[in-house]
Amino acid sequence: MPRIILLNKPFDVLCQFTDREGRRTLAVYVPEPGVYAAGRLDRDSEGLVVLTDDGRLQARISDPKHKMSKTYWVQVEGVPDAQALKALAEGVELKDGLTLPARVKIIDEPPGLWPRDPPIRVRQSIPTSWLELTISEGRNRQVRRMTAAVGHPTLRLIRYRVGSWTLDGLGPGERLVLEI
Repeated sequence: MPRIILLNKPFDVLCQFTDREGRRTLAVYVPEPGVYAAGRLDRDSEGLVVLTDDGRLQARISDPKHKMSKTYWVQVEGVPDAQALKALAEGVELKDGLTLPARVKIIDEPPGLWPRDPPIRVRQSIPTSWLELTISEGRNRQVRRMTAAVGHPTLRLIRYRVGSWTLDGLGPGERLVLEI
């Protein structure tokens, strides 16, 4: 019977199980053997990581050809105007080509959001905003590159949803084991 583990990956944790340099990895939070991350989150990103022992499911989640949507909560520098939001929605030209269209909206800070350790850098003269951004491809550091391309660098990035799974009810470092 396939297993699925939903993990709320904390900031500064590598999305792998070993590290020669002694940095924190998924092994600290996922003691179950034989599961692998279906997709990755960068060390400086937080949020939902789906792990499974089912190779087909892992491929369906992580392979871009399946276009499984993922939703991110993104704290950005500044306040994006209608033009920046339109660009994100229609696709942004990056060095590796045009992104697929995304769903994007400005949101309030997500309720119940945990503090980040260390906190983001705050500049007195520059406000920050939160976006909810849903994409269906997974290029390297794509969300960060997209927001930077429209003039609003990402300060904090939290993956909230992968397919139909969400972070709901999971604090940083917490996991939920599902039997399918």
